[in-house]
Amino acid sequence: MAPGARIVAALAALLAAAATGGDARPSKIAVVGAGIGGSAVAHFLQQHFGPRVQIDVYEKGTVGGRLATISVNKQHYESGAASFHSLSLHMQGFVKQLGLRHRREVAGRSAIFSGEHFVLEETDWYLLNLFRLWWQYGISFLRLQMWVEEVMEKFMRIYKYQAHGYAFSGVEELLYSLGESTFINMTQRSVAESLLQVGVTQRFIDDVVSAVLRASYGQSAAMSAFAGAMSLAGAQGSLWSVEGGNKLVCSGLLKLTKANVIHATVTSVGLFQTEGKPLYQVHYESEAGSGSDFYDIVVIASPLHLDGHSTITFEGFDPPLVVVQGAYQPAVVSLVHGYLNSSYFGFPDPKLFPFASILTTDFPSFFCALDNICPVNISANFRQKQPQEAAVWRVQSPKPLFRSQLKTLFRSYYSVQTVEWQSHPLYGSPATLPPFALHDLLFHVNALEWVASSVEVTAVAAKNVALLAYNRWYQDLDKIDQKDLMHKVKTEL
Repeated sequence: MAPGARIVAALAALLAAAATGGDARPSKIAVVGAGIGGSAVAHFLQQHFGPRVQIDVYEKGTVGGRLATISVNKQHYESGAASFHSLSLHMQGFVKQLGLRHRREVAGRSAIFSGEHFVLEETDWYLLNLFRLWWQYGISFLRLQMWVEEVMEKFMRIYKYQAHGYAFSGVEELLYSLGESTFINMTQRSVAESLLQVGVTQRFIDDVVSAVLRASYGQSAAMSAFAGAMSLAGAQGSLWSVEGGNKLVCSGLLKLTKANVIHATVTSVGLFQTEGKPLYQVHYESEAGSGSDFYDIVVIASPLHLDGHSTITFEGFDPPLVVVQGAYQPAVVSLVHGYLNSSYFGFPDPKLFPFASILTTDFPSFFCALDNICPVNISANFRQKQPQEAAVWRVQSPKPLFRSQLKTLFRSYYSVQTVEWQSHPLYGSPATLPPFALHDLLFHVNALEWVASSVEVTAVAAKNVALLAYNRWYQDLDKIDQKDLMHKVKTEL
């Protein structure tokens, strides 16, 4: 069948389905992006609409997005998100559903480096670590922990809301339902302001909080408090990762969903029909040339603006769609196979260097964190390299490392492999609170990353968008943007 005839046939089928109205399920859904947002939303959409709905997932690169690996010396290592928090309930659920396993954790000590010396060093004794924190910073670490726990306790309400089918049309509505004005206010002020108000000292913020934020977001304590709290929560408690690589979650979800993955770049989305339920036309470019298809629902699970340029244009919408624009934080991950220059960190004898992970304060500025990492497949007899041995180190930096900077960190090295990406929005304060719903049945998963960004936060956004699409499709408006949800959920239990 010729391409033109295929489009006419597809259009006729969709129009016929739309004409039936009532309880008819959507015929075709498009998802743009096959990272954790796109693969999770495809999975959740199929959960709600059923297995007979065709889901097309457009991906211009490789499945997994920012969940990615790099091969070094015939072993694979995480180059994207390296680990997840124990409270990442959606990610835990995915791993269980897909029959994946948690990777065995290889423990290692951490330290915070100021550019001249270590301002804080972890030991193998928990009580000694607590004593050192108290001795250097008083009860600031307890005040920080209480602040983070209060935020997380409220944020965890989202899982109950989603279990009962409630969804939110915008980021502001979602945050207000979880923490009312407290969460909204946290997006309008900095981490430093918020922590100083609860009695955390400036010294603790400069030494410890800034180091954690640099390691996770590559940003400072001037970032918005809500994003900072989510980042600091990720630094506490137990962490885990997926045996074989975290990206297996994305490919596994798409396979489970039986999604049709189309390797193409989506260039524009047009509003084709406005009577009754809308109909959208997705235009794309692939190796085979340009094409388009029609969909009842379209979900965009990738950033809509990078480097000041629109990644996807929207046509035929009146009034024109308003898409949030903002800057992204560039991030560079370098996997270096070589010998650490322990002398730079004050240890002339490399055998005595005790740390597997080094965070940094605002100085030195050329790198944010340095980790001795393990491969994604850890055998039973695996052991971490000794400090004097060649190991694979993951260096996070705001810019690609110069040869002189590599020579500062390493005595010598066999290879350097680098990944650059626009990792997270720049979290200034006040933060932007964009909508999830760009149009009636056109949605944007990445809206939530403008207030916080992690793999689990993206999964939460994906579940919200799937519920929003479902509730809007069947006009179940009582499940959208409801007030006082905690009371409603308690009465439903």
